[in-house]
Amino acid sequence: MMKYIFGGLVFLSVVIGFLRGDAGTVSNALISSCSDAVTLCISLCGIICLWSGIMRVAQSSGLTEVVAKGLGPVLKRLFKGISQKGEAMQYIVLNITANLLGLGNASTPFGIAAVKALEKEEKTEENASDNMILFVVLNTASLQLIPTTAAALRLNHGSAAPMEILPAVWAVSVINVTLTVLGAKLMGKLCRKRPEKWEAAKK
Repeated sequence: MMKYIFGGLVFLSVVIGFLRGDAGTVSNALISSCSDAVTLCISLCGIICLWSGIMRVAQSSGLTEVVAKGLGPVLKRLFKGISQKGEAMQYIVLNITANLLGLGNASTPFGIAAVKALEKEEKTEENASDNMILFVVLNTASLQLIPTTAAALRLNHGSAAPMEILPAVWAVSVINVTLTVLGAKLMGKLCRKRPEKWEAAKK
């Protein structure tokens, strides 16, 4: 669905630009945007590789188990029925840690691995479990302590204080995570209370 939305936006932008007589501006923007996108990817590649390597070292050294114990009380209440020492929980911890460091791209592989491990542990094949849905919501909300990627972008664009956004990032992250987790939990309870109604709505 998203590819159609973004594709439609690009197509409409080009068509409107030509209809308004800005064909030259549109052409220049297309060419410059392509080169800017490649430059941006290369500039972010270094910092993402650095933190991805650190996350792998943390996983191999057992540091993730220490982090899991620290987050244990919270994760145990959020992800009910999941082994605290299981593979799924390890990947969940890695994903959350990467998001805390503001490494959205680096957290993606851990997120995919976590969902696969949850599917295996909970023996769900066709439908997503409550824990899977909650994890996807938590990953999307992305509680951040250090907005590494955002700070790198600000630095590349000439910001003198790229980390000055920290208070705003912390406030938005807490509010976002709180509301999305509460929403996921509430919808899970509603679906369990009215399974017949939801099944009928699907049909």
